[in-house]
Amino acid sequence: MDIKRNDDEIIAKLQLKEEHLSISKKWMEVGEVDIHKESVTIEKTITVPIVQEQLVIEKKDLHSRDSNSKDENLEIIRIPLKEERIEIVKHPTVLQEVEVYKKKFLELQFIEETIKKEKLNISTSGKAVVKEIKTSISQGES
Repeated sequence: MDIKRNDDEIIAKLQLKEEHLSISKKWMEVGEVDIHKESVTIEKTITVPIVQEQLVIEKKDLHSRDSNSKDENLEIIRIPLKEERIEIVKHPTVLQEVEVYKKKFLELQFIEETIKKEKLNISTSGKAVVKEIKTSISQGES
């Protein structure tokens, strides 16, 4: 943009610049977590009382009248004997329910960065006179 004041002529043009920071963020993988279930075996010793039937034969001595007649009246009696047997049934029981999820939390990080800004330095020698005039230029003009 050329600026002329009255009959003045532009001799040189300088642009003073300043750096501005533009900050952006992006997701980066910083780690990984593996989660799995594992079955562990545990030996258990449990004492379980069981009941068994036993046959008891009690003999009573009765003065027998005739000792030769015992074979004639021989009678066989069968008595079944029983006992308890242990049955083991395993059934799964839910102990815990585990939920796995990711949670985001906000952390503030303070960043220090050096930026540059140009400023105008004027040095004169001899009888040179410099007059500074400030004018406002809008960003839309070119």
